[in-house]
Amino acid sequence: MNIKRKELLVTSFALFSLFFGAGNLLLPPLLGYNAGENWLLVCIGFMITAVLIPILGIVAHSKLQGTMYDFGKKVAPWFSSIYCIIVYMISIAIPSPRTASATHEIAIHPSFGTSPLLTSTIYFVLVLVFVLNRSKILNLIGKFLTPFIVIMLLAVIVIGLSSSGFTTGNSVFETPMVSGILEGYQTFDAIGAVVVGAVIIVSLNFDNMQVSKFESKRKLIRKSGVIAGSGLFIIYAGLIAVGAYFGSEINVDTTLSNDMQRANLLRGISIAALGTLGNAVLSVLISLACFTTAVGIVAGTADYFKGLFGNSQMVYTITAIVGCLAGIGVGQLDFHSIIVIAYPILLFIYPITIILIILNVLPERFTTPLVFRVVVIATFIFSIPDVIGFISPSESLEHIISYIPLATHSLGWVLPAIITFVLVNLIQKPSSH
Repeated sequence: MNIKRKELLVTSFALFSLFFGAGNLLLPPLLGYNAGENWLLVCIGFMITAVLIPILGIVAHSKLQGTMYDFGKKVAPWFSSIYCIIVYMISIAIPSPRTASATHEIAIHPSFGTSPLLTSTIYFVLVLVFVLNRSKILNLIGKFLTPFIVIMLLAVIVIGLSSSGFTTGNSVFETPMVSGILEGYQTFDAIGAVVVGAVIIVSLNFDNMQVSKFESKRKLIRKSGVIAGSGLFIIYAGLIAVGAYFGSEINVDTTLSNDMQRANLLRGISIAALGTLGNAVLSVLISLACFTTAVGIVAGTADYFKGLFGNSQMVYTITAIVGCLAGIGVGQLDFHSIIVIAYPILLFIYPITIILIILNVLPERFTTPLVFRVVVIATFIFSIPDVIGFISPSESLEHIISYIPLATHSLGWVLPAIITFVLVNLIQKPSSH
């Protein structure tokens, strides 16, 4: 069965839009601004966790063609169930409400002065309407919303870069690439890959997409993942470059919180690039980018719990309503507060998510259940110092961290995971012959 160009484009645009939310738009410009002359190194680091790993997650989904549960089932069924519940709870409690918070702070409040409660209530009522009509999610997002988002983003980037003097400031980062990698965590894109990838799988099962065969679906998902990833790469690189080159011409008040710096810088770039239309364009851009991501997260969560209870549509509806109510509650916090809450949780769950994605992409002869178990355990153990160090730093902990390679950069799990993977494969290799 050949993949129609229309289906490929619609799925690619939908994937891009489900990924591209609040953090994806707000984080890169300030990252480039702070990176200054080292913006390219920061950009490379950011691409690893915000583009490469998420697209590998989509490739893994094309291989598994199940739900998020399939990502961790080789470790143990109980582990995969706990992992799924934790990820979906995190998604509903942090990135989904964060989209409403960003929309309120940047798009709604400056123009209308309304309360966060009113904004988040209207916002999540609309999210619920989309989620309950999920058979139309791919087509509506892929055909209409995403092309509009991409056109506006490219306009801001191209006009911004062409208007800049191509001068940068000094970098504030000691290790630019590592800073880029860790900032990529804040996009939630790796977690987004395992959540929204499942949404794409389920959405392709609806009649209007007419994609049924395993290989056809696999090919479509992989190709759309690459196209969406290429789009993310271009947009991220452009926003980081605009922040580095054009940001120096905009006054960024460093005494403000990071979230306000991000918002003011992006607003300044939009106004400078698009004139008086800049504010309106930015408001629409933020609203659409955030909204499509929230729809993907709530739909993905509802899909998972629906599957747990015998594909009950009632469970799907109840989960969607609970997810939207949680969004209304947490969405009243400011963007910066949500990021502060998210960071220690990300230091814990992100490494495990990255490892599960990579192991599911690799050939099965290298990823036996034993490899899954041991590598995940090693990753979990060596992630603990990062989490404790952020929540409650101490001299004794710093002493321990000093002996773990990359641990001072919150990446102490990387080398142990690689070494464990190689050793377990070497040990079990003789028994495979």
